[in-house]
Amino acid sequence: MRHTLLLFTALTLTLTSFAQSEYTGNWQGVLKAGQDIPVIFHIDGDSKSATLDVPTQGAKKIPCSKVFFNGDKMSMFVDMINVNIEGTKVNDSTIDAKWMQNGATVPVKLTKSTKPIETPEKPQTPLPPFAYNNENVIYHNDDKSMQYGATITYPKDNKRHPAVVLITGSGAQNRDEQIGNHKPFMVIADHLTKKGYIVLRVDDRGVDETSKGPEGATSADFAKDVIAGIDYLKTRKEVDQNKIGLLGHSEGGMIAPMVAQKRPDDVSFVILNAGPGVKGIDLMTAQNKAFLRSMGLVDSVVDRYCVLYKELMSIVSTAKDTTTAGPKVRTAIDNWVSTTDKGVVLMTTGINSDAARDKVAKQFIELAAQPWFKYFIQYNPAPALQDLSIPVLALFGEKDIQVVPEPNSKGMENALNKSKSKDHEVIVVPEVNHLFQECTKCTVQEYSNLKQTISPDVLNTISDWMDKRLK
Repeated sequence: MRHTLLLFTALTLTLTSFAQSEYTGNWQGVLKAGQDIPVIFHIDGDSKSATLDVPTQGAKKIPCSKVFFNGDKMSMFVDMINVNIEGTKVNDSTIDAKWMQNGATVPVKLTKSTKPIETPEKPQTPLPPFAYNNENVIYHNDDKSMQYGATITYPKDNKRHPAVVLITGSGAQNRDEQIGNHKPFMVIADHLTKKGYIVLRVDDRGVDETSKGPEGATSADFAKDVIAGIDYLKTRKEVDQNKIGLLGHSEGGMIAPMVAQKRPDDVSFVILNAGPGVKGIDLMTAQNKAFLRSMGLVDSVVDRYCVLYKELMSIVSTAKDTTTAGPKVRTAIDNWVSTTDKGVVLMTTGINSDAARDKVAKQFIELAAQPWFKYFIQYNPAPALQDLSIPVLALFGEKDIQVVPEPNSKGMENALNKSKSKDHEVIVVPEVNHLFQECTKCTVQEYSNLKQTISPDVLNTISDWMDKRLK
């Protein structure tokens, strides 16, 4: 899931140019926001432009705009994420700045340098030459309205093998489900193919070689994309037609049962990595609670904010459009602000003025115009899970703050216990996060800083489970 409002994701969307030639060059610093997040600005004073890199997140050349400064004083405002940056130029090579967002202030010292910040090593990323066939392919859906770019990996022999389609989480991602410099799906594909399986991993809509498709796509549309992948696998002579399965991560773990429900004759097993086990609104509420707690907020503050959050989600999910949602959202925020301690309001929403209140309201109102979000927030995974009659492996990270293990694993288990599946297993993996990395602080910001892409124990759990059922 990637729809929580996070400081680290904000970094991939922001910052602006200094406007004078003496600022030309590379300015780098480390934002300390739960984790150390290196940032580097490439500034061209002559053209009054700049770009931003966030190396640990794989973000490069992000355009910057709106910079104002007076002598040694500079300030920047980023409307999209409600960020204000103020700094003082200490000397020709140093700017002392403050990053202010939603009531929080984070200091960051920018230093002029010709030496770039090095990208952290990700040792699990496989490199050629591969011990298996690695083929980039293009295929289409039945009516040729969608093109898909993908990579299929398969053993170097002339035998038929079981196959699995990998399904990414929410947000447009490439076939490797790349997050920063991590490539989880490439690592999974490498591991499973070496074990004798065929793996298809596919670019999401609008990414790289996959066509964008119509506006307003929802998880139901993404399920159709997966079906196109299954149909493609059925054309490959290397694939054992009776042993095609799905491995979905996060939202992909919601989509996989939907696909199995629609194509029961074609899907022989599903693996759900951090898949939702409760309704979307409950998942997102638990996610917000966990995220706020990871920022150090106490339970009483978190619980008070979640009263507002759940009410706003209910309004947004049922509103016909933004016009309908607007008055209800504003009223709910006004009532909550008037009955909530000012410190709690500031810590959780950053509301300290009418203008700030309007910005928060606007963020929620705009969700009413997003078909994907409305579909997701209303979706209940239980019916599709209960309809499964095939083997199911469901894994959850004990330290996951995006798909929180407690409600989701229980919801998953309850649904599967009512299903037609006689072979299902739900496992909460100790000490791993949403990406199934062995984590230290286990915050979202830590994902990109960790060297490990996915726990080897998790990889082995998946392949061992498949071996027992497919070989």
